[in-house]
Amino acid sequence: MAITKLSTFEEFKRVKENNNSFLLFKNSTTCPISAQAFEEFEKFSQDISQEVYYLNVQESRELSGEIADASGVKHQSPQALVFNGDHVVWNDSHWRITYSSLSEATKQYLK
Repeated sequence: MAITKLSTFEEFKRVKENNNSFLLFKNSTTCPISAQAFEEFEKFSQDISQEVYYLNVQESRELSGEIADASGVKHQSPQALVFNGDHVVWNDSHWRITYSSLSEATKQYLK
């Protein structure tokens, strides 16, 4: 399915309003761990029937911080989060972001 890049809090708010649950990936373009995790995220996105979202932390640092504040989940990069309504029901970071971990989390938490 499609990967949509988010850059503003208004875009993030629209995603929350239009989706009961969704997967968001926070990516750093300067980190090799993020590059590997983003490859896993991209592979996974090709096999899921739901749209997934990401943000680049260098371009959208303010958005990343606002999401951390609103969700109560400390910012990390790379980081994957599954939202259900306003709540993060699953998150992981760094080397633990794999095709397998994303698949398991979305099977369990995406409705």
